[in-house]
Amino acid sequence: MIRKTLLCLWFAWTSSQIELPILAQEVVDVKPVQAVNALSDEELSAGFRSLFDGQTLAGWKGNTKIFRVEDGAIVGGGMEQALPNNEFLRSEQEYQDFELRLQFKLVGENANAGVQIRTAEIPDHHEVIGYQADMGNGWWGCLYDESRRNRVLAGPPEDQRDKVIRVDQWNDYRILCEGPRIQLWINGVQTVDYTEQDDQISRQGIIALQIHSGPPAEASYRSIRIREIR
Repeated sequence: MIRKTLLCLWFAWTSSQIELPILAQEVVDVKPVQAVNALSDEELSAGFRSLFDGQTLAGWKGNTKIFRVEDGAIVGGGMEQALPNNEFLRSEQEYQDFELRLQFKLVGENANAGVQIRTAEIPDHHEVIGYQADMGNGWWGCLYDESRRNRVLAGPPEDQRDKVIRVDQWNDYRILCEGPRIQLWINGVQTVDYTEQDDQISRQGIIALQIHSGPPAEASYRSIRIREIR
């Protein structure tokens, strides 16, 4: 009887010793949501700065009934109702030559969105005019000309556009604008290398985050950082 009791106590003690490291590891792996938006040492050395603090819409302007901050991300749209118009959250500052990096996630049936670059505001209007790094099935990684030429300027072959995307998950967009040349990458895969031939088109403008009109959908953006090229 004594031997049986001692064996039970020994088994309970050894089990607790096995479980404790696992629980400790789970706690260590939990990172604050805001850490996602923090610049790495490499990015700081390269001259990047953050355009989103992970908590507020400071530095941005737009329809706050459509755009909000949730879990360390800027979220546009919603899953409860359709959107009648395209909506854009716009940077307060303009940029010319730069490298822009961000993460995005798009959810919803036939959801569509995009990142505006070298873009101009249209006074008293929900639309903007300029280049867009496009997002959405059949549009991923394309360079679209919003409210101007209204067409895809460059992009992967149509049968290749959806292959670079992690569906309903976070993805990386890299956008590089130097002079007339615009390059796009999604998840490290280059999708556009476009040189503008029209010298009348501005090479400076705001950055804007879009949620497209249509059925209920959400576009989320985080880890937004920029390096200006002088």
